[in-house]
Amino acid sequence: MINSICVYCASRTDIDPVYFQAAEELGHTIAEKGCTLVYGGASIGLMGATARTVKAHGGRVVGIIPEALQKHEITFREADDIIVTADLRDRKALMEKNADAFITLPGGFGTLEEVLEVITSKYLHYHRKPIILLNINGYYDPLKALFEHLYAQNFANPNYRKVYYFSDSVADAFAYLDRYHMEHRA
Repeated sequence: MINSICVYCASRTDIDPVYFQAAEELGHTIAEKGCTLVYGGASIGLMGATARTVKAHGGRVVGIIPEALQKHEITFREADDIIVTADLRDRKALMEKNADAFITLPGGFGTLEEVLEVITSKYLHYHRKPIILLNINGYYDPLKALFEHLYAQNFANPNYRKVYYFSDSVADAFAYLDRYHMEHRA
């Protein structure tokens, strides 16, 4: 059963509004489905938009933020739980531990690093949790092409395509989560 969803995404604020709309739709759907949001704890960018929307629709929010970032006073204080970690590695470990699924909105280097780590962990059999990259506005098309390049050049096993899922909409992402849950029930 998927009770908590870790969302990886940008903390930047100077990005196209289409990404904020997707973050708000995702937050609304997480709350509507009765899931807990587990995320990086910030009040800004797509992170803040997702968390605020989950809270506005009666959902539960768990923010996990490193001490160094908390000092910048960007923490989402309305979160139900705020966990402060020593560093980014501890943050990622707690986010992974506290999530039943991962959804990645568009983001920068940190977002990519987080999602690539859970993809790698999954194909190495450290977990069996679903991983979705929300390809809003074609944002992840270049990453999809890079993944296909890895397969074509024999740097990755083509079976790894089953490890993650690219979705073009929030509705499709949740349909995938439903299918995944049904296929992987114990």
